[in-house]
Amino acid sequence: MSKYLDLDLKIIHDLLVKKEIKPIDLVNESFERINNNELNAFITIDYEGARKKALELEKIDVEEDNLLFGIPIAIKDNIMVKDLKCTCASHILENFISIYDASVIDLINEKKMIIIGKTNMDEFAMGSTSETSYFGCPVNPWNKKKVPGGSSGGSAVAVSSHITPLALGSDTGGSIRQPASFNGIVGMKPTYGRVSRFGLVAFASSLDQIGPMTRNVYENALLLNAISKKDDKDLTSVETSEDFTRLIGDDIKGMKIAIPNYFVSKIVSDEVLNKFKEIIELLKVSGCQVDYVDINHIDKAPILYQIIAMGEASSNLARFDGIRYGLKVEAKTLEDLYKKTRSLGFGVEVKRRIMVGSYILSGENAKIYYNKALQIRDDLKKSFDSIYKDYDLILGPASSRVAYDLNLNNDDPLKCFMDDILVMHANMGGFPSLALPMGLIDELPIGLQIMGKHFDEATIYKLASFIEKKLDLNLGGIKNEL
Repeated sequence: MSKYLDLDLKIIHDLLVKKEIKPIDLVNESFERINNNELNAFITIDYEGARKKALELEKIDVEEDNLLFGIPIAIKDNIMVKDLKCTCASHILENFISIYDASVIDLINEKKMIIIGKTNMDEFAMGSTSETSYFGCPVNPWNKKKVPGGSSGGSAVAVSSHITPLALGSDTGGSIRQPASFNGIVGMKPTYGRVSRFGLVAFASSLDQIGPMTRNVYENALLLNAISKKDDKDLTSVETSEDFTRLIGDDIKGMKIAIPNYFVSKIVSDEVLNKFKEIIELLKVSGCQVDYVDINHIDKAPILYQIIAMGEASSNLARFDGIRYGLKVEAKTLEDLYKKTRSLGFGVEVKRRIMVGSYILSGENAKIYYNKALQIRDDLKKSFDSIYKDYDLILGPASSRVAYDLNLNNDDPLKCFMDDILVMHANMGGFPSLALPMGLIDELPIGLQIMGKHFDEATIYKLASFIEKKLDLNLGGIKNEL
């Protein structure tokens, strides 16, 4: 089997420019890797469409200034790709075919990337292990007995196992960064509004954000360049045009780094804290000012997330009624149709969140719970903003522990929320946040989280690339020999 997909994007691009390889070689290698493993990373594989696109690209000159030309990419299965299934890993949408492309897919196509398929995930992105998928849980390539994280677990697995160099995920409360941590890759949740959400099946609209998942920091910034553009079809989209790679390689001396005391408290395992302390010492030696800080309301994020996310989920998922699209069942009355469609179509976790969310939004409860949560969320955002007045970035572990055994949390639905306890703050405030590997614990990767000011992803990439270079972990050697 060829190993072009194990190479740096710049090397792959050079081979394409020199015509030593063709895009079809990369596509066939992706498919071969999918077929030779049992990772269950994909729900839909577009054999015909990807090969057709690869052969079409052979007929035109390779764009020398476009490193993404002809590169295979995986797309999370809650992002619309025209004429492909968009299941959201749910029985209710098992046979739903997208009739249009999401805005990010338009941008992917402009860069002439090749979509390999749609990746596995937690059902409707509700979960942190990918175990709620109707199609079965994807497998962590580092240890098949461990969860891959979620909800973007399939995308993380596809990149970690080098099936594709690039993938798109979505992040509502850590769903890009937590699986990135568990799989030893780089995942970015951009600033809210940086990337269009048009064509992303909504979970919690005020929190959702599409973002890049890649093997290293530079390639992550490159992919964010490609998918960032103002979109009139998304009213939260903002004008954005910059090169996120521009600060990579710059000196970090003099940078001011804040570490919330909450991020190094007893909620984090000792093994993870020890790895994180090594990063702190590295930054101090490199000339950074590192201070521990308190942030008001930071410990309230889990309950705020549950109230806001479940309330918005119950509203967004009301459209799945068995009438317009999705699963069809026989029923005598409208009420019976709703009941049967949703009983058969939704999994246990999704039903649970819809019911709790409906209660939260019903009558006076909306004021007692949802509106109050929004007020505290705004106070939390202001607390983070006050820290950013004095500091460039905020650091912490991306997860409190390494990937754990499959089926471990099935008896307690609240445990899954605690997996995201360190990463959901960025969604609460709409801040950009990136996870990158900071080491191995018991031969499993663990991630570092870097949070930045609104629309300051470039500074995050600056520090992340420095840490990546200094650590020189080279976690890619494990891939595809399972």
